Amino acid sequence: MTDSPTAVTTRRDNRSRRRRPRRRVSVIGVIGELLITVGVVALLYVAWQMWIGDLIFEQERFSEASEISQQWQEEYEAQQDAEPTPDPTQQPAVVEPVVRPEAADAEVFGNMYVPRWGAEYKVPIAGGVTRARTLDPIGIGHYPGTPMPGGIGNVALAAHRTTFGKPFNRMADLRLGDAVVIETQDGWYTYRFRTLEYVQPDETEVLLPVPQNEMLQANGRYLTLTSCSPMYSLAERIVGYNVFESFTPRSDGPPASLTEAVV
Repeated sequence: MTDSPTAVTTRRDNRSRRRRPRRRVSVIGVIGELLITVGVVALLYVAWQMWIGDLIFEQERFSEASEISQQWQEEYEAQQDAEPTPDPTQQPAVVEPVVRPEAADAEVFGNMYVPRWGAEYKVPIAGGVTRARTLDPIGIGHYPGTPMPGGIGNVALAAHRTTFGKPFNRMADLRLGDAVVIETQDGWYTYRFRTLEYVQPDETEVLLPVPQNEMLQANGRYLTLTSCSPMYSLAERIVGYNVFESFTPRSDGPPASLTEAVV
């Protein structure tokens, strides 16, 4: 009995498929797949740095600032319990700003509040402006050699506009008269925003006692905020200039500038 033509054809097809050589994996193919994998990982890292990580860092900064403020308030209240109650009929003396000694590198000494940037915005301030010790792990840095809050001259601060919680991300949104409030253990220092300027990275005149004017001797109190510009670039610096308005001691409670309406 002979096989049918269909059976013979089927066996030939099966043998042909068995003998068909496997497709070799080329070096170019492997490199291509590796590059695709690296690209995906890079995109995930960028997404983490620019969005997801920023949100996490931002909330951490807000939480840390709240804890610091609460600790200062509890220490003040404990001190008041141990002191005699002041006479309510006594007229309060004019309060001059308390100026603390310059903070050490990475030493947290204050919190910053900016109503324009949201009711939840509050970020710790520490000595120094290095990324490794202050800007990345803490938030806002104080330029060494410039006055502390409330001091005569130019209090100069720096922070990121992108990544690590981006404390100064919305600096370009500031408007004339906006409150920028710094809290320390002693109370609150309210500054008012005046203007923005864009400068080259090496233009250190913005840190002078009177910003951008080395010929004048400071007789007022200023606050200068600095960060990178444009976004995601180190090409320039964005600088926000502010002038001192008032000091509110902790005994008087938080100033109205902390919760004022933003139009």
